[in-house]
Amino acid sequence: MTTETANAPDAAAYTGSELLAVMSARLLADGQTVFAGVGIPLLAAILAQRTRAPGLTILFEGGVIGPFVEPGKLPPSTNEQRCARRANMLVSITDVLLMLQRGYVDVGFMGGAQIDRYGNLNSSFIGDAERPKIRLPGTGGGNDIASLAEMIVAMKHEKRRFVEKVDFITSPGFLDGGTSRRDAGLPAGGMFRVVTDLGILGFDAETRAMTVLALHPGVSAETIKAKTGFPLPVPADVPVTMPPTDHELGILRELDPERLYTA
Repeated sequence: MTTETANAPDAAAYTGSELLAVMSARLLADGQTVFAGVGIPLLAAILAQRTRAPGLTILFEGGVIGPFVEPGKLPPSTNEQRCARRANMLVSITDVLLMLQRGYVDVGFMGGAQIDRYGNLNSSFIGDAERPKIRLPGTGGGNDIASLAEMIVAMKHEKRRFVEKVDFITSPGFLDGGTSRRDAGLPAGGMFRVVTDLGILGFDAETRAMTVLALHPGVSAETIKAKTGFPLPVPADVPVTMPPTDHELGILRELDPERLYTA
């Protein structure tokens, strides 16, 4: 996660969404099976396949394993059947969740409206449960994925999203920190990384509280702290990520020429 400038465009040459996709793709490893949602998670997974992880397997909640995604025709949902064409395998939703429960999925990849210091995600509602200010899509398979696989979350870094305590835990992170996740009966999985437009965040091995692992070029420790709704440790020697390369950006723009997800 050190700074490199070779073949790296200026920050003005790429969007925040492209930055999220590139940084997320770099976290995926060859040979992994990743549960990817639409948008940035799918773009990141395909980018990883085409650059550093050709043996990565992409899995959709709708039952598609190894989807074939034609450039310019990104699916609008994980149940989009156009991805079944030329896919490696098509199974039922139940079979997909059984793969997850049996430990065949390495990484879950999603976003959320809120996240707290222990990585708990909220995609259900904002405000009071009885009279919410905003209703959100809900869990889908998010709770299953977060309960059983290592998680990568990609989202914009804003104080209203990074809160001390989420309004509702849709998908569990490390609950109250420490051993609370394991104590609650969730020994597997857990939050691995949070990728934002400001940096890459991880979780302390003991407290399970969020901490900064790297900042993106031009982002200061003061900026990322100011945009977080809870105390966020930033090491004095925090590294700086390598900016997106022209090659990485070219792949993303080929996949999403209309900039539906990367604007």
